[in-house]
Amino acid sequence: MAEQSTTQLWINRTVFLALAFIIIIFQLLPLDARPIRWPGPDILLVATLAWVARRPDYLPVIVVAAIFLTTDLLFQRPPGLWAALVVILTEAIRKRAHDIRNMPIAIEWGMIATGVVLITLANRLVLAIVMIPQTPLALTMIQMIFTILVYPLVALIARFAFGISRSAPGEIGLKGRRI
Repeated sequence: MAEQSTTQLWINRTVFLALAFIIIIFQLLPLDARPIRWPGPDILLVATLAWVARRPDYLPVIVVAAIFLTTDLLFQRPPGLWAALVVILTEAIRKRAHDIRNMPIAIEWGMIATGVVLITLANRLVLAIVMIPQTPLALTMIQMIFTILVYPLVALIARFAFGISRSAPGEIGLKGRRI
């Protein structure tokens, strides 16, 4: 039984890594040569938050840090800033994962939205303090709003396509402790 749980854990971690790789590749592909008018949502961020909020044991902090540090380097953002903010947010959500499983989706969505707003504003503030050129504030806010709006859809896809559901009350993890 423990081998099956360990196998399931590693399968889910591998699925997330493959999903992150696919999302990153699609963001890097030049699908259209014209400049974009509206920035799309940060699907990788939302998928990570949905994974951590619903099954924190499937996504260790080192994986989150490595993926977002890689995206910082690939998308030519200041290395480590966005990765650090995402790690802080995921760890705050991970600490509340026990409470999240008893919440309605609207409250979970509000908590995730608050976190996305805070890390977006923190990122802009740090970049302004060190005087790094930034995208216009309106575009950043539009991307933030789209990211927040797409969370329920991504959580639904994570649930039904990947089987990432909330842990049941009293469920026992691999280390023999309650999740």
